[in-house]
Amino acid sequence: MTSPLTYAAAGVSIDAGDELVRRIKPLAERTRTAGVLAGIGGFGAVFRMPGGYREPVLVSGTDGVGTKLKLAFALNRHSTIGQDLVAMSVNDILVQGAAPLFFLDYYACSKLDVDVAEQAIGGIARACEIAGCALIGGETAEMPGMYEAGEYDLAGFAVGVAEKSELVDGSSIAAGDVVLGLASSGPHSNGYSLIRRILAEGGAPLSDDLQGRTLADRLIEPTRIYCKPVLEVMRRVRIKGMAHITGGGLVENVPRVLPPSVQAVIRRDCWPRPVIFDWLQQHGRVEDSEMHRVFNCGIGYVVIVAAADAAEAAAAFGAHGETCWQVGVIRSRSPAEPACIVT
Repeated sequence: MTSPLTYAAAGVSIDAGDELVRRIKPLAERTRTAGVLAGIGGFGAVFRMPGGYREPVLVSGTDGVGTKLKLAFALNRHSTIGQDLVAMSVNDILVQGAAPLFFLDYYACSKLDVDVAEQAIGGIARACEIAGCALIGGETAEMPGMYEAGEYDLAGFAVGVAEKSELVDGSSIAAGDVVLGLASSGPHSNGYSLIRRILAEGGAPLSDDLQGRTLADRLIEPTRIYCKPVLEVMRRVRIKGMAHITGGGLVENVPRVLPPSVQAVIRRDCWPRPVIFDWLQQHGRVEDSEMHRVFNCGIGYVVIVAAADAAEAAAAFGAHGETCWQVGVIRSRSPAEPACIVT
């Protein structure tokens, strides 16, 4: 993690950056893997390609957290937002069958608060452990006048590896295949502009109880990371296609992996929708179609397999701690039909 630049005229000291590096290094070391040759502290990180691949290809992804950060600021809770950041990138590259290798972050603020930054970047390090990748570097930038006092922005970048012949691209998906859904932990990192509007217009306290947890707890719950269980199941079952359910929900993300000749038919009654989505729909008076377009509605990740493999795949996900439902089927479609419908 490079130190912030010093703007003498603005009174910005490099000392805070050095203190952050001192605190973050031990957390990053916990994520170190055999491929790390040089990590945090230098001008660039160095990573060795893993062995065992005949024709390895790199898969990369970058993302941010979006306006969920505004909720973290309001609650002064920063320890889980780093998991959201890591999850958004590593789940995306997982869709193509890539195992994440390493992650880099970018933390920008007006004036560095070391305690807050340590919480946020510490969450990034813990999430890298969950994903099985190394946190090998990043940037912490102070930019006076660019951000409101007490606020910051986060972005991240993940690189993974896959065998070229085993890349998952959805091209073999055909009518009769089965759509499996893996449970989300809540809204994950999407739809927070709408969520913030619902909160502002409804005036509901974040301390409100929703089945034993506060509204705040349910909204700040971090995005789930699916890497390890999905990679394990891929060793047992042929997965034809996958989708990370982010902004756009099921109706816009599932079509991204479908051939043009097929349609995914998702049945809403195949899984229990978490209470937070019921609350959001009721208090925001949100139509069903908009709920399915904005939110994951309880399905954070989709896996498409042949019908003959569906039971084995579902059982394998269950054995690896995932809650998995058969949520739909693939059927043929005409050009006039949408690529995904939720019924």
